Amino acid sequence: QVQLVESGGGSVQAGGSLRLSCAASRYTYSSNCLGWFRQAPGKEREGVATIYTDDYTDGGRIYYADSVKGRFTISRDNDKNTVYLQMNSLKPEDTAMYYCAAGPGGRWCPRYPTSSFFGYWGQGTQVTVSS
Repeated sequence: QVQLVESGGGSVQAGGSLRLSCAASRYTYSSNCLGWFRQAPGKEREGVATIYTDDYTDGGRIYYADSVKGRFTISRDNDKNTVYLQMNSLKPEDTAMYYCAAGPGGRWCPRYPTSSFFGYWGQGTQVTVSS
C-alpha cells in the first residue's frame, strides 16, 4: 500500500529553519526515488530535492533546485522509512505547500525531477515564511 505522510510545516520568520518529514510505507520507500516538491499560489509545482533510498554514493546523486542549494538538505533514515528536508535560511519566496513524492520504484531519480515521474504524493504541508 502506498502511503506518504508529511509533517513539520509551519510559519517562520525569514532566516529561520524548519524540518519536514515524510514517512512512507515500506513498500513505497524501498529502492525508490523520493522527493520534495513545492507549489506556491499561482505557480507551477517545482521539484525541490530528490534522493534515492538505496544510494550509497555519499549523496552524489542527490538533486537540489538551484533556488535552494546551500540552504536545504534532503536526507533519509532507512530504518524509519522516512525522508527529511532540512530547510535553513528560509526566505519569503520559499512560502508554498510542500509535497512529498515517490517514484515508481526500482528506478534512479531522474536528473531533473518532473511531476510526471512521481506517481505517488502526500497530502502536503504548508510552509509560510514572513519577512
